[in-house]
Amino acid sequence: MNRVRLVALLGFALVCPDPARAQAFGQFTGAEPLAVNGRLFGAYLESSNNVLGLMSQLRLSFYPGVDFGFRGGLARLDFKGGDRTALRLGTDLKIAVVKPTESYPYSIAVGGALSVETGDDYNILSLGPTAVFSRSFSMGNGGGITPYASVGFDFSNIDVPPTNETDLSVPVRGGAEFWVSPEIRFMAELQLQLSDSFRDDFGFSAGVNLPF
Repeated sequence: MNRVRLVALLGFALVCPDPARAQAFGQFTGAEPLAVNGRLFGAYLESSNNVLGLMSQLRLSFYPGVDFGFRGGLARLDFKGGDRTALRLGTDLKIAVVKPTESYPYSIAVGGALSVETGDDYNILSLGPTAVFSRSFSMGNGGGITPYASVGFDFSNIDVPPTNETDLSVPVRGGAEFWVSPEIRFMAELQLQLSDSFRDDFGFSAGVNLPF
């Protein structure tokens, strides 16, 4: 009887994962940086198994082929001991290494990101390099679509009692921007966290990017 109970408990633990998790920041845009003196505001809804949050970003460019962004938002986290609210702040840099041409219409950019998530007994600091690949398809009348994919390495210091550890994960993101006009771009994105011991394995983001 004790052996049966032990097997049942192990099976329950495998089927019902621990809910105290987090969600990595999204990519939100393709590989092409903004034009010099360009600006973009974005607002997004982020969700995963245990996270529901709102995120915004402001992107700027002051140098050809380079842009950077500032991100901020709030997330509601599902924990065993009760829900928590976390403030999420971050910044990232994107540098074009391959620009689209008529013979090669693809964009590739590299960069890095830094983020902080903080709340009641909840602190995560993350830093890592990123690479982004995208291609734009024009559909006339200012419309179009830009599918993109990104991969990175995420080094995180996690201080969420009883968890206190340093973690390395590989965030993989795939999505697309849908241009309604040059000034309005809707986006949707799937997020996959590989080799992550704390964050949710899958996430989804949707929102709008507004160049101005």
